[in-house]
Amino acid sequence: MIETLHETLSAVRAHDGTMREAALIYAAAGLDVFPCVPGGKQPLTTRGYRDATTGARRIRGWWAWKPQANIGIATGHGLDVLDIDVHAGGDGYRTLERLHRTGMVPGALAAVRTPSGGTHLYFPSDPDRPQQTWSRGTRHVDFRGTGGYVLAPPSTVIDQGQRTGYTILTLNAEPRPVDGDRIRELLTPIRPRVTTPRSDATSRGGEELTRWLFGAVNGNRNASLFWASCRLAEQGYDEQGIHDLLDRPALAVGLGTREIEATIRSAWRTIQLTPAADDGGRSPSAIRGAVRR
Repeated sequence: MIETLHETLSAVRAHDGTMREAALIYAAAGLDVFPCVPGGKQPLTTRGYRDATTGARRIRGWWAWKPQANIGIATGHGLDVLDIDVHAGGDGYRTLERLHRTGMVPGALAAVRTPSGGTHLYFPSDPDRPQQTWSRGTRHVDFRGTGGYVLAPPSTVIDQGQRTGYTILTLNAEPRPVDGDRIRELLTPIRPRVTTPRSDATSRGGEELTRWLFGAVNGNRNASLFWASCRLAEQGYDEQGIHDLLDRPALAVGLGTREIEATIRSAWRTIQLTPAADDGGRSPSAIRGAVRR
């Protein structure tokens, strides 16, 4: 299967034909595909990725109907994808470098540059160990496994009037599956058990959160501060009250004053707008390390 996927991506990389032909190349390798809006990411079919298929007849029909439709690949069967996001709020490359240093991103099958400047790292999925899709917005990293999909080359999107495509940057003939569950655990702050705080800022619950934040590890500090701030906001603290409790430990673990202020304000506003919010959110050297050419 891995050899077939490598050959498939090599063929797509060299492909200069139609979207339908590219979709059929993916399907021939056993990857389930479906059409998405031309120039966009939204599925064109009623059930989206759940309609994905390897059936050539249906694929030909879809692209006869919409010749310029983008190609969606349903992940979790054949491919798992680690999505390194880039957007106005930040990017996930620092997180990727950390994952690379800890050996958690073995040689990927391919690195695909996304239109935003991010990267999709393709990994062969393990048929005996399906992994669910998850997201960590505060870390700017998502995982596309079972229950997810990605746009695949040569799809393109239009943003601010400009059309940009998905491009295969590197390929690796000897990839290994990635442990998406382990990465998710690494990027998720440990949630301490807290008691409901009293109205004053010296309550036991606040003290436990403070002690926990003191123990935040490098690379997880901002996400930990955001999570702790959300929990205090849910328990009735105003923005200043959260500062009173968390400023000192946040500074002690190495966060800057401006970063602390922005994170606490963002957390407090998030809880005010969505009281039931869950911090899970949509909870280039590194690329070269993740994909051995």
